[in-house]
Amino acid sequence: MRNWMSYGIALAIIIIVGLWMATGTFVQGGNGPGNGERSIVSFVEGEDGSIGSELESMGLGAPETEHSEGEIDPHLTIAERVAESGGNGALRSVRIENFTARPFAMQVPLRGRTEAKQTVAASAQTSGIVETLHVEKGDRVEADQLLCTLDRGTRQARVAQAEASLAQAEAGLEQAQADFDTNAALRERELAPANTARQFEVALSAAEASLKAAQSALDEAEAELDRTEIRSRVAGIVQDPMTTVGALLNVGGVCASIVELDPIIFVGNIPEANIGLARTGLTVHVETVSGQSLEGTVTYIASTADEATRSFRAEVEIPNPDGAVRDGLTANAEVELGVIPAHLIPQSVLTLDDDGKLGVRAVVDSEVVFHEVTIVSDTRDGMWVTGLPSRVDIITLGQENVQAGQMVDAAYAETDVAGADAEAEQGDA
Repeated sequence: MRNWMSYGIALAIIIIVGLWMATGTFVQGGNGPGNGERSIVSFVEGEDGSIGSELESMGLGAPETEHSEGEIDPHLTIAERVAESGGNGALRSVRIENFTARPFAMQVPLRGRTEAKQTVAASAQTSGIVETLHVEKGDRVEADQLLCTLDRGTRQARVAQAEASLAQAEAGLEQAQADFDTNAALRERELAPANTARQFEVALSAAEASLKAAQSALDEAEAELDRTEIRSRVAGIVQDPMTTVGALLNVGGVCASIVELDPIIFVGNIPEANIGLARTGLTVHVETVSGQSLEGTVTYIASTADEATRSFRAEVEIPNPDGAVRDGLTANAEVELGVIPAHLIPQSVLTLDDDGKLGVRAVVDSEVVFHEVTIVSDTRDGMWVTGLPSRVDIITLGQENVQAGQMVDAAYAETDVAGADAEAEQGDA
């Protein structure tokens, strides 16, 4: 008896659940709002319809949803609701604000480092032992300042010997010139044969050649003596590598290295998106990691991009007369690429169109128009963008509920109306 009661309760539950489900709706996707909806009864019974009739006579059929006149079908998408509301003659209200293009200083941020203009090694041009070291590491030197002196050895004696040879050659030239002049006078008086002129000309030419050779030998001896003094070719700071007193320097040996810090060079990379606006001569503001604020000029832009970063190396020369800016400092810079017309708009008015393009929705003669924009700068006051007309009425409230081509009832914000009237008065004046 107890089993029969359990079976009866289970059967009653199944019948109740079946009747409840039969009053529901079967939804078939892909047919749009409402077009894929069918009652479960009609889906099961097919063409017959006897089950549905019986359920309706029992008061268990699925009720038909009716929409009163003017009410929007809840199954519609937002776009379809917007189109339906616009088609009924009721224009959607939106709030607009007028924006005018203003000059915008286009700046590109760069991150890089400082570099010395060059590091020059003061090298020996002759062999010798370092006799005197005139500078130390960290000293500031000027161009042509003495850095090292090598042992002169026999170089001074060679100079004296060359000077003696030069004096002898000068005396020989004077004697040859006198003999030539005497012979010429005798030939004019016919006291000397005419064929004697050639031998005196040869003697004079030989004396002149001897004088030139002696002068060259003296110059070489003096130059060799001068090479014992190693001087700086540029102004800068002395650093390693450096030699020591008593060290033997061969030709090319380094006495000291000079880092030229005036001007200092800032090196950064310009993104390929902005390379079309970059050029030499642009002003650059540089801020080093140590807090130094500097200003320089672009002097070099690479013609080929870096393979890894697809950016172009740029060099900026910065005056550094006191050498306060050191080599190798991390720094940030802003390159001023010039002034372009742009609009400063709130970030909240930016939206996407159906193709995913970034832009704003504006109103022209009560019609919604979509303008694609390019963001050039993000500031605390808003977004600087390009791509808009000089003056444009942008929808600031309700832009997500309308679409391009729709007619709307647009109204200015009170503050914007006052500003627009003031601008109009200024324009009329």
